Amino acid sequence: MPGMKSSRRSSSTALLLLLTHLVAALEVPLDSKILDELPQPPTITHQSPKDYIIDPRDNILIQCEAKGKPAPRFSWTRNGTHFNIDKDPRVMMKPNSGTLLIDIVGGGKAEAYEGEYQCTARNDRGTAVSNKIVIRQSRSPMWAKEKIEPKVVQEGASLVLHCDPPSGLPPPIIFWMDNSMQRFTQDARVSQGLNGDLYFSNVQPEDTRADYICYARFNHTQTIQQKQPISVKVMTHSPAGERRPSILTPRGTSSRKTVLRGQVLYLECIAEGLPTPVIHWTKEGGELPAHRAFEINFKKTLKIIHVSEADAGKYRCTAKNYLGTSSHVIVVTVKAAPYWISEPKNLVLAPGEDGRLICRANGNPKPAIQWLVNGFPIENAPSDISREIMEDTISFTKVQTSSSAVYQCNASNEHGYLLANAFVNVLAETPRMLSEPDQVYQVIANKPALLDCEFFGSPIPQIQWFKDDQGSVLHGDSYIVHENGTLEIAFAQKNDSGTYTCIATNTLGVVQNQATLQVKDPTTIIKQPRYQSVQTLGTAVFECKVKHDPTLSPTIIWLKNNEELPDDNRHRASGDVLTILEVSEEDQGSYTCVVNTTLDTNSATAHLTVLARPSTPASPHDRPDPPTDLELTNPRDRSVQLSWIPGEEHNSPITKFLVEYEEDQFEPGLWRHLADVEGTQTTAELQLSPFVNYVFRVVAVNEIGRSEPSLPSEHYFTQPAAPDENPSGVQGLGTDPNNLVITWEPLKGVQHNGPGLTYKVSWRQKVGDDEWTSVMVANVSKYVVSGTPEFSPYELKVQAFNSFGAAPEPEIVIGYSGEDLPMLAPSNVRVHIVNSTLAKVHWDPVPPKSVRGFLKGYKIYYWKQGSLIKRGKRHTEVKILTFSGDKSHGMLPGLEPFSVYKLNVRVFNGKGEGPPSADVTLKTPEGVPSSPAYLKITSPMLDSLTLQWGPPLHPNGILKGYTLKYQRINSTHELGPLVEITIPAENETSWTLRNLNYSTRYKFYLSAFTRVGPGSELTEEAITVMDEAMASRQVDIATQGWFIGLMCAIALLILILLIVCFIKRNKGGKYPVKEKEDAHADPEIQPMKEDDGAFGEYSDTEDHKPLKGSRTPSDGTVKKGVSDDSLVDYGEGGEGQFNEDGSFIGQYSGKKEKETVEGNESSEAPSPVNAMNSFV
Repeated sequence: MPGMKSSRRSSSTALLLLLTHLVAALEVPLDSKILDELPQPPTITHQSPKDYIIDPRDNILIQCEAKGKPAPRFSWTRNGTHFNIDKDPRVMMKPNSGTLLIDIVGGGKAEAYEGEYQCTARNDRGTAVSNKIVIRQSRSPMWAKEKIEPKVVQEGASLVLHCDPPSGLPPPIIFWMDNSMQRFTQDARVSQGLNGDLYFSNVQPEDTRADYICYARFNHTQTIQQKQPISVKVMTHSPAGERRPSILTPRGTSSRKTVLRGQVLYLECIAEGLPTPVIHWTKEGGELPAHRAFEINFKKTLKIIHVSEADAGKYRCTAKNYLGTSSHVIVVTVKAAPYWISEPKNLVLAPGEDGRLICRANGNPKPAIQWLVNGFPIENAPSDISREIMEDTISFTKVQTSSSAVYQCNASNEHGYLLANAFVNVLAETPRMLSEPDQVYQVIANKPALLDCEFFGSPIPQIQWFKDDQGSVLHGDSYIVHENGTLEIAFAQKNDSGTYTCIATNTLGVVQNQATLQVKDPTTIIKQPRYQSVQTLGTAVFECKVKHDPTLSPTIIWLKNNEELPDDNRHRASGDVLTILEVSEEDQGSYTCVVNTTLDTNSATAHLTVLARPSTPASPHDRPDPPTDLELTNPRDRSVQLSWIPGEEHNSPITKFLVEYEEDQFEPGLWRHLADVEGTQTTAELQLSPFVNYVFRVVAVNEIGRSEPSLPSEHYFTQPAAPDENPSGVQGLGTDPNNLVITWEPLKGVQHNGPGLTYKVSWRQKVGDDEWTSVMVANVSKYVVSGTPEFSPYELKVQAFNSFGAAPEPEIVIGYSGEDLPMLAPSNVRVHIVNSTLAKVHWDPVPPKSVRGFLKGYKIYYWKQGSLIKRGKRHTEVKILTFSGDKSHGMLPGLEPFSVYKLNVRVFNGKGEGPPSADVTLKTPEGVPSSPAYLKITSPMLDSLTLQWGPPLHPNGILKGYTLKYQRINSTHELGPLVEITIPAENETSWTLRNLNYSTRYKFYLSAFTRVGPGSELTEEAITVMDEAMASRQVDIATQGWFIGLMCAIALLILILLIVCFIKRNKGGKYPVKEKEDAHADPEIQPMKEDDGAFGEYSDTEDHKPLKGSRTPSDGTVKKGVSDDSLVDYGEGGEGQFNEDGSFIGQYSGKKEKETVEGNESSEAPSPVNAMNSFV
C-alpha cells in the first residue's frame, strides 16, 4: 500500500514517540464520529492469560473483550468443542462482552470447569479468536503422613534434612521454622537449597534440637502446610575431623540445565566440609554477564536474569577451604519459546490497492508458522484471488470489499506458541479531519512548533500545508511534514506567525483544516542577580529584571539552594526584588530567581556570602597565657584528678578554664571538650569512660578571649568494663512483605568501654509470640529478619555487649515487618457536583486489614474524556490528587465546565498503591464563557462604527449570545450614559452601530454569555469621523471682527466695574466685609468658567452642589441657600442687584440699615475684590 512520505526524517526519539503513525497498518481511529460510520472487523482488546490458575474458592472470571463495527458477537469453545453457555445456569456472559463469569461461591465445583477455553468474536467483517486459555485450579495438598526417625549425627559431619514438599499448583514457597514460628538463621554453614532441603556443611552442638519443621506456603490460596518436625541430635563424644570440601548437590562432577530465553536461571552448588567451604562461580571460556548475574544464598546460588542465547555454556562452581577444593560443572542450554520478529499489523486498504501481512517469529527450535482466516485454517477457507501465501507473508493485490477478513498467525514450537489477529479492512472513504479546527498554537521563538493535522481516509490522503494566502506548498529544511500530518517548524521565528492550512487529498475528495501559530518573544533576564557579600545583621538585596513578550504574564519565584525560601519575615520577595534583612550565617548560599510564563521558563543564580562583623582585635597581651605544669593524681577506674598552674592574666581576670581531651584509639588528633572549671580553681576531678587512652590539655578564658592551649598531659589509660549504654534510635521497618529490617545508631568509640563490642538483636511478634529470637552481630548497624508475615507488629530490642559483659537491659520498641500493596479498592465511589469547576468525591474507605501497611491516604486519578460542546480527540493526561490520612472524601478543583471526566480512587500505603476502584463518570455543568478572543473596530464613519470579534476560546457551555455596551467619552474624559445591546450568538461575530455623534470617542464593552451568565468583558475605544465643514466653522469664528469687538467690550466693562468699586470703598464708612469673611469658614472664591465666549453666572440651585474646583465646608456639607461665591453673603439678607448701567443698587454705608426690598432684607455692599471675583 503506498504510504505518505515525510519531507525529512526526524532523529528525535521523543518526537518519534509523539508522531508515530503506522501507514502500512493504519488503525481505524477510535474517534466516536468515525466509529459510528465506518465498518471494522473485530479486534481482541483484552483476554485472560494462557495459563490461568484459579482459586477454587472464588468465582471464575475468564476475560474476553473485543471492539469492532458492528459490535462483535461472542462465543466460546471448551476443549475444542462448542461451549453452550445457555445450558449451564452457573455460567453467565457479561452484556456487550465475551467475558464469562462462572459461579463457584454459590455451590459450583471448580474442578468441573478445568480445561482449555477459546473465545471467538465475529461480525460481518470477519472473526477474531483469543489465545487458548487453560484453566486449572490451585492446589495446596498436605504432606502425607510419615514417621520421621530422629537424625543422630557426629559433630562436624554433614547433614541434609529433606523437605519433599507436596506438588502444589503453583509450586509452594518453602521455608524452615521452629515450633515458635521463627525462621532458622542461615549462613554459609547452614542454608536452604532450591528444592527446599536444609543443608548443613558441618553440624555443631548448637544444632541439636527437636523442632526442625519444613513449611510450604501456597500463595494462591493463602495457605501454609507443615511437615512433621524433625529431631536432630549432635553427638560430641567422637567429632568428625577436618576435611576438604565435597559437593552435596548437584551430585557427580557435572550436570545439565535447560532454561528458556527471557526467564531467570538459577544454578546451585552446595558443599560440605570442615572448615565450612566458600563457593566461587566462573564461566568457562567467558565472563559472567555483567549487571545480570548475582551470587545469592551465601554464594551457593548463581542467579542470571533476562537469559539470552549468549548465556549458554559451561558454568563451574568451586568449593574451597584451606584443606583443598572441589568443583562441579553445569552445562546450560538455552531454548526459546516463540517470540516476535515482525508481528502482523492491521491493514486498511482502499478497493484496488495492494498490501502485505507479515508474520515472522523466532525461537529454539525454530517455530512453525500457520495462517488462519476468520478462525479456520487458511487452506480450508474460501479462495480469494487477491491473496497469495508465501510462508510467513500474505500478499494482497487489487483487493475488493469482499477481501475484508481477520487473519490469524500462529507461531509454535515445543515450548509454546504465539497467536496474533490482524484484519484486512477494505474501505473507500473520503478524507476527513480528526484534529479540532482553528486551533491556536503558541510557541517561543527559536523553539520547535508542531501544528497538528490528524486525518483519516482510504486511500490514505496526501497532506499539504500552506501559509496565509501563499499559493506554494510549504517544504524544504524549514518545514517537516510528518506521516501523521503534523507540520514541524524546527526553529520558529516571529515571521512564522500566521494562519496555516492543512489540506488532505485522496482520489475520493479533499478536506482542509486551519490552525493559527503565534510566535512569542522568549523570556529573558536582562539584569541578573549579582554576587553579594554582606556582614551579619546587614541587608542583602538581589534584583532580577525580566524582559518578556507583552502578551505573556511572567511570575517570579525566588529559591534558596534550589528550595523554597525560609518562611520568616526577614526574607521578603517582592516581584523581581529579593530582600534579606538582618543577615545571619544560615542565610549564606545560592539564591535563584525563576521566571515562568505559560510557554517558557528562565532562571539566574547568585551567591550570598555572609561575613563576620569586624571587631577591634584584642591585644595579644590582654589574653591570658596558657596554663602550665599539668599533673595527674588520685587515679581511679573512671576518674582522675588534674591540676595545673594558671598563666599570666594580663590585667583581665580568668573567668574559667576549659579541659579538653584526645584519645588515640577511635578518633586520634581530635580534641574534645570534657569539663568547665571556675577561674578561681586550679584542679578538677575528671569523670572518664572505661577503655580509653586519654591525654588532657587546659585553656584559660577571660573577657578578652581564650589563651593558647597548654602543653598536653601525660597519657592516662582507663580500665575496660561492660558497656554503660545501649544503642539508640532502634527502629524496625520491613523493606519487603516478608522481612523486618532492624536498625540502630551504633555506640561511639568512647562508649565501647572495652574490646569485642557486639550487639544482641532480639525480636518477637507482639501478638502470639512469647519467646524472643536473638542473634549476635558485630560492626553493623542493621539486621534483616526474613520470613516474617506481612505488616505484623514486632517487639524489638538491641543490647550492647563486650568482652567484659553486657549493658543494662534495653528498652523495647515496636517495629513492623514489610508492607505489601493494599488488596482492595475503595468502594461506593460517588461524585457530588459543587459547581462547574469543582466536584466533591466520596468513597467508602477500605477495611484496615486490607491496607497491609501504614495507611498513607487516598489518591484520586482523573482525566478529561472530552467536551459536551464539541467532539474532539480524547484527553489522555491523567491527573492525580492525593489526600493524606484516613479520608472518605476529597474536593476535585480546576475542572473545565461542560466537560466529561472519568475518575477512580485508590488507597496507598508506604509500599505503594492498591487497585483502582471502578471508573466513575463525571459531567460538569455549564459555566460562564471566557472573554471573546479579540475585539477590533473597523470602518469608522461619520455616525457609525463596525465592531468585529472572535468567539471565546473557552465557551464553557452553549453560547447564547453577546452583550455589547458602549458610552461616550467627552473632552474631560468623563463617561456618558451606558447603552446596552444584546446580540444573538447565531454566527454573529460583527455588529454595526449607527446614529452615533461625529468626531466623538466611544468606549465599548463586549462579553459573551451562556445560560449560566456573562463572562469577562473585552474593552476597546474608537472615534467617529469628524465633519470637515463643521471643523472649518469652528476654526474660523476666532478670526471674525464681531467676535473680537465683543471680547474688547467685555474687558472694558470689567475694568470700569473695578474702578467704581474701588472708589466707593474709599469714600464709604465702615465696610463689614472682613467681619463677613471671618464669619465664613475658609471661603474660597472660584472664578466662573468661560464657555463659548460668554460669562457664566453663579446659581443657588436646589442641589447646592459646589462648583468644580471650589471647596466645601470642613464637615463635607453644603448649607441650604448658601453659595460660597455669592455677593449675598456680605449683606444683611437682601440680594445684591445691579442697575442697568452696571452699578449696585445697595448703598455703601458705615452702619447697618434695614430696608425691605421685595420682602428681603437689604445687604451691605461686598468688597470690590470679591465682586470682581464673581465675574472672573
